[in-house]
Amino acid sequence: MNEEFDYELTPSQWEALKAMRTPASKLPRMSRTTIDGLIALELATMNGDAPAITAKGRKVLIRGSSLLLQDLAA
Repeated sequence: MNEEFDYELTPSQWEALKAMRTPASKLPRMSRTTIDGLIALELATMNGDAPAITAKGRKVLIRGSSLLLQDLAA
């Protein structure tokens, strides 16, 4: 297992990462605290006034999605 992409994210952080996959014009309102936490982990960045997912954030989201599916199957 590659621990590089294993993060203990809160449900709101997971939801924010998923939401950042959409264009900035369609982003839902997100907590600044949630965004700041993702930025601190280098999973998101600010693109002007809007948060944007980073390449590392995409990898974490993909990795986390498969882990969530495994948990559901168990």
